Amino acid sequence: MALIPATKLIQAALADHAAIGHFNINGADWLETYLKVAQKTGTPIIVATSDRIIDFLGGFDFIAGYVRFMVQALHITAPVVLHLDHGLSVEHVYQAIDAGYTSVMFDGSKLPIEENVALTDEVVRYAHQHHVSVEAEVGSVGGNENGLINGIRYASVTDAVKMAATGIDALAAALGSVHGDYVGRPNLNFERMAAIAAATKLPLVLHGASGIPDDQIQQAIQTGTAKININTEVNTVWTAAITKAVQAKRSGHDPQPILLAGKKAIAQLVETKMKAFHILGKSKRSVTFE
Repeated sequence: MALIPATKLIQAALADHAAIGHFNINGADWLETYLKVAQKTGTPIIVATSDRIIDFLGGFDFIAGYVRFMVQALHITAPVVLHLDHGLSVEHVYQAIDAGYTSVMFDGSKLPIEENVALTDEVVRYAHQHHVSVEAEVGSVGGNENGLINGIRYASVTDAVKMAATGIDALAAALGSVHGDYVGRPNLNFERMAAIAAATKLPLVLHGASGIPDDQIQQAIQTGTAKININTEVNTVWTAAITKAVQAKRSGHDPQPILLAGKKAIAQLVETKMKAFHILGKSKRSVTFE
């Protein structure tokens, strides 16, 4: 199956009180594992690259070409979206679109809302001409992930409505989640979430979902969240598995058993998340994903 935009996937998930899992690519093992889990379980998936590490990964053209190659080589028939996470500039977003990404996020969260909206409007017009879905952010998701450092600034309903008017396909409204590790128990503002969902009629996106308790994940899904981003938690289980494998007694110096341990840890977590998001096995639903 060809890579597709996120629009119909997240709209279908929203209607079904489910959420599409978004998983960040940090290397070849991550991508291969994500695709194999999606195929094995029959589950739609969003694979993403953070703008902060795109040069480390080889650049937009390389990633777009490599993801398409792997989809074909692994005979993937589950719906797959290639998404740019936290696009740092309009120029970078355009580069991702031109390279073949099928979904982009423009992150203007550090800008005044008027400038954020104006630049997002430009992105929407360009992206939609190329059949690419667009995610935007209002407020500011806090924390530190892949060098992205922000303080928490809660989204307002007024700003969310302004952003929705650009024609975006999904809205990341900052409501208490953070990137990276949490200190203490996360506490999402569900009242504000419900108000933004009602006012914008848009599928909401939960960033910084790693470490959020399941009861809050479930409430977020029931309150209009249809895309959930996971990265820190994937890297945490990978690191733990790799460390354990390195420390285990073994003969020889082949790296394959060590790397395989990391893949297995990622696969187990991704499938667990898909189940928790109520999206596991829903590739064959009666929805046209093209």
